[in-house]
Amino acid sequence: MWDKLVAIEARFEEISHQLSSPEVISDRNLFQKLSREHSDTTELVATIRAHRKAKDELRGAEELASTSTDSEMSSLADDEAKLLRGELEGLEARLKKLLLPKDPNDEKNVIFEIRAGTGGDEASIFCSELFRMYTRYAETKRWKVDLMSLSEGEKGGYKEVIFEVIGKGVFSRMKYEGGVHRVQRVPATENQGRVHTSTVTVAVLPEVEDVEIKIEDKDLRIDVYRSGGHGGQSVNTTDSAVRITHLPTNTVVAIQDEKSQLKNRDKAMRILKARLYEMEQRKLTEARQADRRGQVGTGERSEKIRTYNFPQSRITDHRIGLSLYNVESVVDGDLDEVIDALTSHFQAEALREQISN
Repeated sequence: MWDKLVAIEARFEEISHQLSSPEVISDRNLFQKLSREHSDTTELVATIRAHRKAKDELRGAEELASTSTDSEMSSLADDEAKLLRGELEGLEARLKKLLLPKDPNDEKNVIFEIRAGTGGDEASIFCSELFRMYTRYAETKRWKVDLMSLSEGEKGGYKEVIFEVIGKGVFSRMKYEGGVHRVQRVPATENQGRVHTSTVTVAVLPEVEDVEIKIEDKDLRIDVYRSGGHGGQSVNTTDSAVRITHLPTNTVVAIQDEKSQLKNRDKAMRILKARLYEMEQRKLTEARQADRRGQVGTGERSEKIRTYNFPQSRITDHRIGLSLYNVESVVDGDLDEVIDALTSHFQAEALREQISN
């Protein structure tokens, strides 16, 4: 890590000199590019230098504590050394965090898509519980939740629910939630007390700005039709429901929750853009990591990322081997302990990869 930090500081000094040269100043594009690189590493270099200064001061304090013949001076130097060791630990942790590559999506809002998988009615019920779990968690963070689409199950719960979570740093906290969530418990409809296993799939999509992904009109087929309510009742007497098909990828989004065709179209386009953006990001990730066996440490969606075992009150995240015995509180929205553990794990993986490159 230290060799990499020395190289970063040297590059920072080089850029600092270049930014004052007439050749760079006269080249607007080059000046802006170097200015961004300089700005991106300013905090890291300041921390490197603070660490070096503290290390030098620690060396002096330790030397004074061991060589001084004045017992009071030696004791003061020893106390100073203890403080400096604590400061160095904090600076080293800060350096590791600053070395991590920044995820450009971290500050974005998120579109969640939750769908019932295997397990019939029980899967639909758990789908609705996961929706409630994420909604409750969003409330604790003072994020806004905007319901975009909802399909109810035949005996309660949801077959599918799509919603947006809006707030500061939502994606940075929620990006590891995508995958297959498995629940093990005795359903309310089970007469013999047998434990059933059901699954629900969760997709976590960063909201996409227009500048990030372009969709040609010729690649879209937009159909409008009369929406129908849950249970067959009419929601609207006009053709307000919208179905958008992206022809090159055959991606289909249908929205009918709003009475306004314009609002339904807007929601459908936002979901479509998020799905297409995720496809592109997945292609890039797979291309970059094709030589990494098993996609270790990516945090990407995978089969059975988490199991919620109600009879044992245990929640297990299989990606990092984490087991907690508070499944009820987690499903009630107390997700911080799980998310913190996932974030720490995947940041450590990213740091190891960054240092090895």
